[in-house]
Amino acid sequence: MNKQAWNRFFRPVATVSLCCAAVMSLQGCVELAVGSAVVGSIAATDRRTFGAQTEDKAIALKGENRLSRALGDAAHINVNAFNRRALLTGEVANEESRQTAEREVRAIDGVVAVSNEIQIAGLSNFSARSNDALITTKVKASFVDSKDVYASAFKVVTEAGTVYLMGRVTQSEGNRAAEVASGVSGVRKVVKVFEYISEAELKAYQAEFLASPDKSETSK
Repeated sequence: MNKQAWNRFFRPVATVSLCCAAVMSLQGCVELAVGSAVVGSIAATDRRTFGAQTEDKAIALKGENRLSRALGDAAHINVNAFNRRALLTGEVANEESRQTAEREVRAIDGVVAVSNEIQIAGLSNFSARSNDALITTKVKASFVDSKDVYASAFKVVTEAGTVYLMGRVTQSEGNRAAEVASGVSGVRKVVKVFEYISEAELKAYQAEFLASPDKSETSK
């Protein structure tokens, strides 16, 4: 599947999704902003299995619930997951709390790895978190606008101006995405948290995508 054909299908869907997310993020309801049709279309182009996508949502929810009980309001920690690999970002008061957070998330069923990027620092304020949300939106939009990045392959998380990139991607895809993200205004640093796949695996995935009657029909 060539990039031109892929982008013809994905770009319009992603653009609608990002616009909705940008508006609703101001109300803290990003997930509710994306209609079921958009979510379905994006899920169809995701390189995770449907089971992994569902489990990632559960890991994030369980993680935040566990950390809320373990650390309370003394910590600000975001839990994200991609293909059962968890990413922890945010701020805590000390190293003990940082290790507690990692231990709690590692204990969740289904988690295969944890990247602990939590900082020992004062809790970020609303303004800083809003700015991070804006940066995330801009990075996603830059991916959609780029002609050589499959935007649906990446999950973007921003904390204190640092952009974390997750996804199942090839080495060259990861490098290119990091290059695009680093050029977005407001980005201080880009951290790769990828699960790398081979070029052969990518071609096999693309062939499978085209072979599916409902997906190939949608991409026309």
